[in-house]
Amino acid sequence: MAQKPSIPKGTRDFTPLEVAKRTYIINKIKDQFEKFGFQPIETPSFENSETLMGKYGEEGDRLIFKILNSGDFLAKANEKAFQEKDSLKLTASISEKALRYDLTVPFARYVVQHQNELEFPFKRYQIQPVWRADRPQKGRFREFFQCDADVVGSDSLWQEVEFIQLYDAVFTGLGLAGVQIKINNRKILSGFTEVIGEQEKLIDFTVALDKLDKIGEKGVKKEMLEKGISEEALKKIQPIFGLKGSFSEKINILKKILNTSEIGKKGIEELEFIQHAISEMPLKTAHLDLDITLARGLNYYTGAIFEVAAPPEVKLGSIGGGGRYDDLTGIFGLKDISGVGISFGLDRIFLVLEELELFPKTVTLNTKVLFINFGEQEALYGLKAVQKLREAGIAAELYPDAAKMKKQMIYANKREIPFVILTGPEEMELQLYGFKNMNTGEQEKVSLDKLMEILK
Repeated sequence: MAQKPSIPKGTRDFTPLEVAKRTYIINKIKDQFEKFGFQPIETPSFENSETLMGKYGEEGDRLIFKILNSGDFLAKANEKAFQEKDSLKLTASISEKALRYDLTVPFARYVVQHQNELEFPFKRYQIQPVWRADRPQKGRFREFFQCDADVVGSDSLWQEVEFIQLYDAVFTGLGLAGVQIKINNRKILSGFTEVIGEQEKLIDFTVALDKLDKIGEKGVKKEMLEKGISEEALKKIQPIFGLKGSFSEKINILKKILNTSEIGKKGIEELEFIQHAISEMPLKTAHLDLDITLARGLNYYTGAIFEVAAPPEVKLGSIGGGGRYDDLTGIFGLKDISGVGISFGLDRIFLVLEELELFPKTVTLNTKVLFINFGEQEALYGLKAVQKLREAGIAAELYPDAAKMKKQMIYANKREIPFVILTGPEEMELQLYGFKNMNTGEQEKVSLDKLMEILK
């Protein structure tokens, strides 16, 4: 009995229509990346294990797909680890490579390895798949694409300004109006803990604060108290729990809360710089908002933190994010290289455009015209025209078999090919083509030049 075909959990096949739609999104992102001066790079699908391991924390390390050594991978296995079933020590001896978990660590490795060839600041973009041994669920896959852009080698806040403009340009180009670009700053979060004298509880504080929109003020305070942050400390920062208003209004409240924190004041200064620049160059369709609960990648980011939310009518998580990091390449020995980067969530952007029906009709069109095959001579006559149409940039094809006409027309309908060409002895003699519009049913005999004019 033949084996039933399947694919691994957390992976997907994409139909021609899905590929066309994904390519449409990628091309829009890529087009803006290049307009903003980012250069493309690509890194291998797999890296040396030592490059990836230990860079994502204990949880991240568990989600890295390891690749068994070629050939007899047990030949150099750690015998003691094998006998004791110590998977961590055993893995190190039988697997020297692993699939990349993200694009950021391979990028850091790339910068260090090629530092003498690069011009700094170096602006790169990368659109490639990554792999995570995660538990598959809705919207979470084991294989997915990341679309990243980063600048390394510059401390300038103009980079943050440009990334906000880049987000706006991409989503405007996709017709996705009303996207919210949320911004915060790691220094603001550090300032809060400095004001309440709980600097050592920064992670506990921000992890709880990050849940404000999910569990509310009471829930957040309860969690903070459980982590040992006192009632008195929470009173000092009470205004942050109901922080509302415009960007400027929120900044004014933060100035009062953080007036005794130097690092907090520095964070406010950076946010004001960014906001002033954006107010001078208003965004086209996106909105910039200050969200002081935003704490994504806290261990990683050192300055600005970004998260992009879909328009409010779509109930979906973030569709992009990023931030400023002061020491990306330090993990590979190249210290004090500051950078900032953002990422676009391809799969979620796809879902948003689907839900809001924002994909243009042209995205779904592949072949524009199909030549019906009535036999050998007719096929040759048709194929000569197909060749001319292709040279003129028109997607055309000949049905390969002289099948019944009904079957060929059904094929054209199912493929949603808008036009078909019917050529018999009469058309061949007159050097004409029977042109049929599949949407209206209208037919006419036209010359090749006229056919090209219509199809263009």
